[in-house]
Amino acid sequence: MIGSGAREHAIVHSLAAEGGHVLFAAPGNPGIGALATCFDVDGADPLTVTALARTLRVDLVVIGPEVPLVAGVADALIAAGVPVFGPTAAAARLEGSKAFAKEVMAAAGVPTAEARVCATMAQVEAALAEFGAPYVVKDDGLAAGKGVVVTHDHDAALAHARSILDAPVTQPSLVVEDYLDGPEVSLFVISDGCAVVPLAPAQDFKRALDGDEGPNTGGMGAYSPLDWAPPGLVAEVIERVAQPTIDEMARRGTPFTGVLYVGLALTSRGLRVVEFNARFGDPETQVVLARLRTPLSALLHAAATGALAKLPPLDWSPDVAVNVVIAAQGYPDTPRVGDPITGIAEAEQVPGVHVLHAGTVVSTRPSSVGPTQPPENGWLSSERSERVETMSGLGCDGVRPAELLSAGGRVLSVVASGVTLNVARARAYEGARHIRLDGSHHRTDIAEKAAAGQVVIPS
Repeated sequence: MIGSGAREHAIVHSLAAEGGHVLFAAPGNPGIGALATCFDVDGADPLTVTALARTLRVDLVVIGPEVPLVAGVADALIAAGVPVFGPTAAAARLEGSKAFAKEVMAAAGVPTAEARVCATMAQVEAALAEFGAPYVVKDDGLAAGKGVVVTHDHDAALAHARSILDAPVTQPSLVVEDYLDGPEVSLFVISDGCAVVPLAPAQDFKRALDGDEGPNTGGMGAYSPLDWAPPGLVAEVIERVAQPTIDEMARRGTPFTGVLYVGLALTSRGLRVVEFNARFGDPETQVVLARLRTPLSALLHAAATGALAKLPPLDWSPDVAVNVVIAAQGYPDTPRVGDPITGIAEAEQVPGVHVLHAGTVVSTRPSSVGPTQPPENGWLSSERSERVETMSGLGCDGVRPAELLSAGGRVLSVVASGVTLNVARARAYEGARHIRLDGSHHRTDIAEKAAAGQVVIPS
């Protein structure tokens, strides 16, 4: 498992629950370390990751975040003959460049917002005048979910655009889009480059504060399933969005293998794509995987090896899952780090609750580096367990720390399951009340409108 956030912890949590697997992570986090052997290496370095995968003789590498994908980690693993779940750098441009994604959508006939790609402030001003308020301005590149501004304030839209174009990068650009009304939906679609398999839809909450107020964040919570979604929504997304996109990427000679995150708006003009991502989304992954009964390992391996068409239909729990994100003081602007975290064990005593780590670190975690250069021919399988046991001391595998500290903006995900949305919400917030982190904050209205039947699709 490549990555260190709650998304990666959710994946490892699901894999560990299957039993029978030997799990490794790079770099992982303290929560992942209770389930897998962690190696303190750079997960975005193709050579380092490939060397570690060959050393450990793994059956599958799963790439969680977008940065390693855009950096070509999957390319290096494929070249080394290591099965990998995640697209190549060329295919990951669907997330790495919003302008490229719009180009692919246009070629594939995918319904999306009309957009203008801008490289100068004059072009930005013209696009804002063309589309009018609310203004939508997006960084063309990776921005960890925080590169988008949606505002009625013309000056704020211009300021965000200027901050992007003034950034110290080669040929900065941005996208100005037509505003899409209606509720948003996240749908993960697994692909092996040809076939596609949808997961269950979810809805996340981007704004930092209750009532969808405050700045955009990487996501403050999510829930699944969506009982208010129109019948046939998933089938429509497969027919009109996912399959045409996968086919277009294959036609271009850059087949997409992994998970295509389809961000949707259900507008008064019908379904529209807001964005593509080339990996599982956070915080939606936490609730989607909490409901998946089909072994996750079988699904990921089938996608990595071109065998999705042979996979039986996915099995889902009828329960509802809710995720409440605990964020550090000052998030998303200037999150404070280094504060002690307690109460996780108490939170997990609440029925149906488990807690996933994101921005955490242990005060006693050793500073060490895993192996970066494998033996010429790898290790024989009979030697593997002894060698892995020797190497496990290099990471954070299950070490019980003296103190758990915050180390990022989004610190924990409190995930709860229940027979109804109200039950799941109550359990998630009961779990969150047990978490003690000085200055932390979380939204108190995750899935509140859905529970009250107040989610409306414009006609």
